[in-house]
Amino acid sequence: MDEQAPHPVTGQLFDSPVPPGTGWPGDPATASTPVARTAAAVRRLAAGADGIPDLQARVSVCRACPRLVNWREDVARTGRRASFADQPYWGRPGPSFGDPDADVLLVGLAPAANGTNRTGRMFTGDPSGDVLWAALHRTGFAALPTSVSAGDGQALTGIRIVAAVRCAPPSNKPTPTERATCSAWLERDLELTEASGLWAILCLGAIGWDATLGAARALGWGVPRPKPRFGHAAEATLRTPQGRAVRLVGCYHVSPHNTYTGRLTPKMLDAVLLSLRS
Repeated sequence: MDEQAPHPVTGQLFDSPVPPGTGWPGDPATASTPVARTAAAVRRLAAGADGIPDLQARVSVCRACPRLVNWREDVARTGRRASFADQPYWGRPGPSFGDPDADVLLVGLAPAANGTNRTGRMFTGDPSGDVLWAALHRTGFAALPTSVSAGDGQALTGIRIVAAVRCAPPSNKPTPTERATCSAWLERDLELTEASGLWAILCLGAIGWDATLGAARALGWGVPRPKPRFGHAAEATLRTPQGRAVRLVGCYHVSPHNTYTGRLTPKMLDAVLLSLRS
């Protein structure tokens, strides 16, 4: 689709994918934000980000993984779900969302093709997000029980959502190379959040757990050996180079496979979220 479409909240017309700096609600980037086109550039630009807003702007325009760039943009242009065919698609990497001064990080896997890739906000506009945002609201982290679209008034307090991989991958399966390329963004997220008092990290699923452990090791943090095993409500203690403890907490992913089958119940999800307030 080449024609512009109106944003579902503001009504402003946008191209799909959305060019940076054109007015999309919450877009952290501008037309002058530097773009990473290689794995080496991801590492350089992540390391050079001077704060969380600058980091997320750079994340949101990354083009370092050709397969992911082609997929997310093809979905945005011609692969839109029929129920969203009249809406513009973000079609870019998903920046983090939440409290920039949060002391808790929530680490997911990757954006959904018709969720974050459409709305530009983590866990927004898909069934997994519906479950997560309802729980975040019940436990006092989220202003609203739903997250429908950027610009809907949703906000988080005390927590920020990031992902191991920032682009929607085909079949929800990023390759090991893509995960490795994206790891520098997560490392810098941990580094910047640790500097402002990070004390807990909640990982949704084993991939988020493993990505967080890998990022912590890359930063020189103390990670228990043998490697801590992922599980629901599993815990491990990471140590920053300054010796400060950071809790690592596991949670089954909020995917329909887990929530529809009862493997992850609202009570289980609420319990791990509430534990982050201890």
